[in-house]
Amino acid sequence: MSDNNNKTPSGVTKRLALIGAFAALIAAFFAYDVDALISYQGLAENEAALKRAVADNRLVTILAYMAVYITAVAFSLPGALWLSLAGGLMFGTWQGGLIIIVAATIGASGLFMAARYIVGDALRARAGPSLQKFEAAFHRDAWSYMLILRLLPIFPFFIVNLGAALVGVRFPVFLLTTFFGIMPGTFVFASIGNGISVLLQAGQQPDLGVMSDPQILGPLLALALLSLAPIIWRRFKGAEDNNS
Repeated sequence: MSDNNNKTPSGVTKRLALIGAFAALIAAFFAYDVDALISYQGLAENEAALKRAVADNRLVTILAYMAVYITAVAFSLPGALWLSLAGGLMFGTWQGGLIIIVAATIGASGLFMAARYIVGDALRARAGPSLQKFEAAFHRDAWSYMLILRLLPIFPFFIVNLGAALVGVRFPVFLLTTFFGIMPGTFVFASIGNGISVLLQAGQQPDLGVMSDPQILGPLLALALLSLAPIIWRRFKGAEDNNS
C-alpha cells in the first residue's frame, strides 16, 4: 500500500519538496557564511556572547542551541564538532553533553527517516538480492553493529545515518543505539569545550585528536568488543551445533 502511495504524483511532489528544502538550506548555509561561525574562529570571537546568552536566559539558549544542532545534523552541515565544543563551553561537561546527545539523536533520526522516505525503498529495489542478503545478515545483529559504528568513529556520522536507512534498520534500534552509542565520545568533546576558555584566551586551538589517545580509545574499543559479544556467541554456538 505504501509503495503505491510513494509512486503517486503527491508522493513525488513531497519528495521533491524535501530535496528542494535541503538544497536551499545548504545554499543559505554557505551564502550567509554560517560555516565561518561554526568554527574555531567563530567560537573564539563569540565566546563572551555565548556565555552571556546562557546567563541571561538559560532555557531559551538551550532550546536555540538544540535547534541549531538538530538542523546541522539532520542536513549533514559541516561544523557539528565545533557545535559540540560550544555546547561544553556554554553548558558544562555533563549538562552540555546530555543536550548534545539529545539534539544529535533527534537530528540523526530526522535524516534517517528522510533518507528512508526519499530514496531508501528505491535504492534497495535497485540493489537487488545482494543487498537483501546483506540486510538479513546485518539485521540479525543490528544492535551490536550499530553500537560499534556509534562508539568508534569508523565512518562519518551522517554516513552511518544514511547507511542505516538504506539497509532498513528498524527505527527503535537506530534511535537507542544512537543515543547510547554516542555518549562516550560526546562527553569527551563536551569536556574539551568546558575547558576551552583557557585555550581561547591564549590563542591556542584544542587538541581534536584526543579520540586517538589510548586513555580514550582504549575504553571505546573495550565497549565495542563488548558489543561484539552476542555476535561471537552466536557464531560459537552455531559452530558447536554443526560439530555435534
